[in-house]
Amino acid sequence: MAKKLTNRTEDYSKWYNELVVMADLAENSGVRGCMVIKPYGYAIWEKMQAELDKKFKETGHVNAYFPLFIPKSYFSKEASHVDGFAKECAVVTHYRLKNDPNGKGIVVDEEAKLEEELIVRPTSETIIWDTYRKWIQSYRDLPVLVNQWANVVRWEMRTRLFLRTAEFLWQEGHTAHATKQEALQEAEQMCNVYADFVQDFMAIPVIKGVKSESERFAGALETYCIEALMQDGKALQAGTSHFLGQNFAKAFDVKFQSKEGALEHVWATSWGVSTRLMGALVMTHSDDHGLVLPPNLAPWQVVIVPIHRNDEQLAQIDEKATEIMKSLRAKGVSVKYDNRTTHKPGWKFNEYELKGVPVRIAIGPKDLEKGTVEVARRDTLEKQFMAMDEVENFVPSLLNEIQEHLFNKALDYRDGHITEVDDFETFKELLNTKAGFLSCHWDGTIATEDKIKDLTKATIRCIPFDVKEEEGKCILTGAPSKRRVLFAKAY
Repeated sequence: MAKKLTNRTEDYSKWYNELVVMADLAENSGVRGCMVIKPYGYAIWEKMQAELDKKFKETGHVNAYFPLFIPKSYFSKEASHVDGFAKECAVVTHYRLKNDPNGKGIVVDEEAKLEEELIVRPTSETIIWDTYRKWIQSYRDLPVLVNQWANVVRWEMRTRLFLRTAEFLWQEGHTAHATKQEALQEAEQMCNVYADFVQDFMAIPVIKGVKSESERFAGALETYCIEALMQDGKALQAGTSHFLGQNFAKAFDVKFQSKEGALEHVWATSWGVSTRLMGALVMTHSDDHGLVLPPNLAPWQVVIVPIHRNDEQLAQIDEKATEIMKSLRAKGVSVKYDNRTTHKPGWKFNEYELKGVPVRIAIGPKDLEKGTVEVARRDTLEKQFMAMDEVENFVPSLLNEIQEHLFNKALDYRDGHITEVDDFETFKELLNTKAGFLSCHWDGTIATEDKIKDLTKATIRCIPFDVKEEEGKCILTGAPSKRRVLFAKAY
């Protein structure tokens, strides 16, 4: 019998780790802190890529690719940027190995030391802005709207599949603009693009907002974000967009001649999401039976399983199952017909339940006689029988219903875990009981934010865009405050 998942309420962390592996999404590799994304997990990431790439191109962006290695000197040009990433950088010092003459195996060839050490990119601002200096001379060259699909390395000490790994996949947009206003509009636009994608395709509700100063991206003047809430009450940053001002343009001397003939530094943004979204997908919707995938991102939206005792029955079922598969595919539904004889139907049911396939159709000999099929939905585990000739029209509408149901379920949970708090004792108590987002007043100082983090491990996730001004007192210091912010423990 297959191993059962740990119950979420008993050990949420263990449940998550087991599910990622058992559902064939990813596994740990032989390299410390790095993962192997397995075909089923990568198929989900490919769907994310395809939809995001479409949205980027609809907003005028194009794809390019920049080097994996960055000269160390580039990092020293933007002080706050290097401070933010210095502890996570992997450094290349040599370019060759050799056999040790003393028989100690392969060693670094000390004669092959690099003149300048190279950083394995943790993010690409520095190498890209050195490149933009060559691309941009005039206002006619602007805006530059470039995105890159790539891998990055951040040498994390504590890693977790998808959520935090030493190497991960992502996209990073880097844009250059003639005016501050254009750059601000770009940063806000991309935050909205991320929010639409995560809500519409991943069925995960998010809160859009701006980060506090201490939570900003290293080198940014402003960071916009989308924050989601996982089933254990912890927040997860699902995407960020940064207004970089002219910091990188000045550091790399990227100037353009304006229409008036003046020489000016350009204005910049960067923005990105990563395979961390895979972790968000797992934790938002899944249950103790396995993955629950929204139809928009499921590698197979429908699986058809034949129930038979002999080859003759299977041959008869094959004919009808193939007809159903073709009719659904003609309507844009991705379908897998699993007619393998190496596994029993019960095993297949468990497998596709674990992998979160949104809809399962079962067909047996009696169904052929009656002209019916059994349709089971993964999100509620409900089953029903229906006429075969109704499946073609029923399933597409069912998939839409499942997508909507998953979003509304997650939204109800999220909204039920946003709590207004006005005193610090209640704040601490709720963090350890109800959890979720705590909406409270803060005096606006980094010192107070740091103190709250030290005492509770909660951070300011964002200052929501739609927050209303109201007079209040900081929950820790009692100092005046004019708006609430959202605190939470986070991944």
